[in-house]
Amino acid sequence: MPLMDLTPDELLTTTRSVRKRLDLTRPVPLELVEECVRVALQAPTGSNRQSWHWMVVTDPTQRAEIGRYYQRAVKEYLRSEGSCGSLFPEDPARHAVQQRVGDSVAYLGDHLAEVPVHVIPCLDVNEAPEYNEAGKWGSIIQAAWSYMLAARARRLGTAWTTLHLMYEKEIAELLGLPDGVVQAALIPTAFSVGTRFRPAARQPLEQVLHIDSW
Repeated sequence: MPLMDLTPDELLTTTRSVRKRLDLTRPVPLELVEECVRVALQAPTGSNRQSWHWMVVTDPTQRAEIGRYYQRAVKEYLRSEGSCGSLFPEDPARHAVQQRVGDSVAYLGDHLAEVPVHVIPCLDVNEAPEYNEAGKWGSIIQAAWSYMLAARARRLGTAWTTLHLMYEKEIAELLGLPDGVVQAALIPTAFSVGTRFRPAARQPLEQVLHIDSW
């Protein structure tokens, strides 16, 4: 499949968390997912250890089981005080955005099992004795983002989520993960309904940029 004609800046600024616009009816060729993982393997990793593993789940029965755990986790999360839809009530415009995000999270919770591919980037902590948590998790998170960028370039939609980790042990047992291999995220992957995505609203640069001192 030819890549989309996107500049690097366009790719970086239009790779969104896609939930409601995942095509739940169209199969995703495994070789397309493998291409994206191959790109992800070029990401930086602490001490060049490359201690990552990639679980790709396509089996409908396994996806259904993961989906049930995920739906329970999403409902628990959305009831919590810190859920995305409850944030920034003092700013009506920003709060409205958060509520839309909450709606899309709820949608994915109800439909994750129907997403044709679940990609779960994992880290072998026995092989990744980093000196701090940032170094350890930075060795897989950067690669996961590279996977999502590669997927976007191939007309696939993805979303970064970690809510399934409320049931990490149960999902690890379901997938047969060995001791010491921990899950970093769950990335639902499907063709997107349409490919036009815009940059998201973000805080102004002057509010978050600090040069030489705070």
